[in-house]
Amino acid sequence: MTRAKPAPETVTVHIPFRLVKRGGRKAMHLPEGASKQCKTDNTLVKALARAFRWKRMLESGEFTTIAELADSEGIAPSYMTRVLRLTLLAPDIVEVVLDGTQGPDLTLAWLLEPLPMDWRQQLERFS
Repeated sequence: MTRAKPAPETVTVHIPFRLVKRGGRKAMHLPEGASKQCKTDNTLVKALARAFRWKRMLESGEFTTIAELADSEGIAPSYMTRVLRLTLLAPDIVEVVLDGTQGPDLTLAWLLEPLPMDWRQQLERFS
């Protein structure tokens, strides 16, 4: 039997990255060309789910006004209005959020800013 060389006690690995804030959380931003795994941003997905749920509740007649629904949810009507605008996002943008393939610049704060109604213009802004 041959003896293998003993493994060194310490191994140092250098990985270039920087930390960025995304949706109130810190995320790793890898350098260009580095392979990255898709990770769904739960903050964005939750906001999309809430927006479509609230829209359905308003359209069904369960609540007659945004103020009434916001009161029942315990949030400010102005915030609810901004989140409800997510239902007007281009399907391509919704898809990348749900797939977790959005870039680091696509944050909830960015999505809550006023967006153009035209989906092509949204995609241009997104690119």
